[in-house]
Amino acid sequence: MATCGAESEVLDEKDDPGAAPYGNFINYYTFNPPENRLSLIPTTLIQDLGYGKDSSETILMLDVGCNSGDLTVALYRHLQQRVLSEDATTPPDSDLQLLGFDLDETLILRAQQTNPFPQSISFIPLDITEDAASQTQLQDYLRQHGCFRFHLSLCLAVTMWVHLNHGDAALLGLLSRLASVSQHLLLEAQPWKCYRSAARRLRKLGRSDFDHFKELKIRGDVAEQAREHLEKHCGMALMQCFGSTSWDRRLLLFRRSETVDLHLSQ
Repeated sequence: MATCGAESEVLDEKDDPGAAPYGNFINYYTFNPPENRLSLIPTTLIQDLGYGKDSSETILMLDVGCNSGDLTVALYRHLQQRVLSEDATTPPDSDLQLLGFDLDETLILRAQQTNPFPQSISFIPLDITEDAASQTQLQDYLRQHGCFRFHLSLCLAVTMWVHLNHGDAALLGLLSRLASVSQHLLLEAQPWKCYRSAARRLRKLGRSDFDHFKELKIRGDVAEQAREHLEKHCGMALMQCFGSTSWDRRLLLFRRSETVDLHLSQ
């Protein structure tokens, strides 16, 4: 099984990609192709979550830290296999719209230029750690589509970079922020061994260590601590684990608690 150590070795062989302290590798999907995650995600995920029964329904999905958009596009194809197949003769059950964002404007530009489904997939530059700005842009997108929340948000291999660069509070803030705008959340949190590999890689490249690495109190099983925060403080509940990727990272699916929605409606 490939590990974060193997990831580090792959990245160290390349000059520019290795120098990406925010995880914005220019060739990310060459060493971690979309299939690594998609092989664990059922093609019926939208229907399994109870969506898509009404042909007039708009389903909104968010891809946090989408890089160059390869996984975003591949996920759209994955979930729309029947609709996109050549022999499909029936219309789609619903309108699936995906929004992908990344803090790297160069990667977003590449995603926009190569987007094969501009009517259904949008890419924007956005830094999720900038609270006010990110919330405004996400809320604007939701209002444009007449929704209060994204039906499903994906946060895949993003948590570590926010954690290393901005600290414990920023990690918890990211989870809280995503929970507030999501009905369901699919989370892939890097394990602690990946933190050590990222720090070692940065030092090997002659750069200073991550500002918060030695100060972090959230350590060990980061995914478990993320789960605890989402369930205890964000009104989310763990629905399912889709298993682990080839890099030994669990894909955890959370849903917004009905009791939270009931409380807010009163």
